[in-house]
Amino acid sequence: MTFHHFRLPHPDWAEARQIRQVVFVEEQACPPEEEWDAFDETAEHVLLRIDGETAGTARWRAVETADGPVAKLERFALLQPFRGRGLSRPLIRAVSERASDAGYPDQKLHAQAHLEALYTSLGFTRTGNLFDEAGIPHV
Repeated sequence: MTFHHFRLPHPDWAEARQIRQVVFVEEQACPPEEEWDAFDETAEHVLLRIDGETAGTARWRAVETADGPVAKLERFALLQPFRGRGLSRPLIRAVSERASDAGYPDQKLHAQAHLEALYTSLGFTRTGNLFDEAGIPHV
């Protein structure tokens, strides 16, 4: 298992983009105009490879809140053949640790509601009510 961190422009962007296209746009029917945003230009992206094969991706970016700057962890996606193999936790940890190392110990995310227990088990705490994002219930 390897994690490759990069910022755009970068050759690995094509692989990360393809994973998000398959998982979010095709499988979850997220509108493409919501998936592809300007934040890709400023975010740090992570590509997960298993035995050299591309398996998943995510990104994080710095955002300003009323309480100061935090890292927003986003776009966690694993390709179907890699789901159910315990890879979500290491991917989330890798992104969180990278944001922490960059000076952002305070972090937030919008989690798909069905994954709330996973994020809670990794130390995240729900702070708001259920809401809709790209047609999918989130917390």
